[in-house]
Amino acid sequence: MPSFMSALIQQIQASLLNLIGDGVRLLPGYLTAIAVLLFTRYLAQFVRRMMSLGTKRALRSQSLQSLFTQLSYVTTWIAGILVACVISIPTMRLGDVIGLLGLSSVAISFAFQDIFKNFLAGILLLLNEPFRLGDQIIVDDYEGTVDEITIRATQIRTYDGELVVIPNALVFTSPVHVLTAFPHRRTDLEIGVHYETNLPEAVQTLYQALLEVEGVLPKPTPEVDVVSFGDSSINLIARYWTLPQIMHVRQTKSRVIMALKATCDRANINIPFPIRTLQFEVPKELTLTKGGTSLDQVAHQDG
Repeated sequence: MPSFMSALIQQIQASLLNLIGDGVRLLPGYLTAIAVLLFTRYLAQFVRRMMSLGTKRALRSQSLQSLFTQLSYVTTWIAGILVACVISIPTMRLGDVIGLLGLSSVAISFAFQDIFKNFLAGILLLLNEPFRLGDQIIVDDYEGTVDEITIRATQIRTYDGELVVIPNALVFTSPVHVLTAFPHRRTDLEIGVHYETNLPEAVQTLYQALLEVEGVLPKPTPEVDVVSFGDSSINLIARYWTLPQIMHVRQTKSRVIMALKATCDRANINIPFPIRTLQFEVPKELTLTKGGTSLDQVAHQDG
């Protein structure tokens, strides 16, 4: 038994010495690999800056500029990591690393399928450009200005000044309402006039008022249409075009409302309040009597 324990202890000591020796032997490689990763960090930032400057001069599309800049950054990191792996493990060659990545691609794809979906969707969004940086869009329940399109997500700044980060896969598969896709945008504003109003004269008066409002574009031409009979008014709709940004739409709408109200006041065009007529009928079985005389008869006698 003592000889067995002594042999076991010697074997453990030998294993530890081998591990320490291997560690000392591989330590320069590990330190070099760490140095390579640190250098890769600064190199990737430098490549990204240079690519950004180069694409700004060569390409007009901001989306393509962003795509090439981000791809250059990611590619630099991948190359640096592969070199660090080869240096830290001398027995491993670059072909072995690539082969290992190929064999493990199925497992990696299952583990990181959401990341890959967002990555591919981001590349397709940047290539197809359904919207651009600075566009105002609606995705699901989110509305705002596109701040950045990264390879992983699309960043939207809402009108309240909040940042919303939406995964690219969701953006790519969802309906996207691009509010600023065209150079002008229409707003429909409803207004009601009294039933006794001269409609042709009212339509012409409101149309002239629209033409004079700041922010209303002359082309496409504004329109004033009579659309329906309301409960207490005849309903008209003023249709006019503005610049597509929400700031112009909101400010112009406020000016249009004030201008139409002032025009109606000057032209004596009445904008009626909702009117309801209520009629009450007293059931016969609840009719009050006074000395055998009905309440209606009493009221008639008193009158």
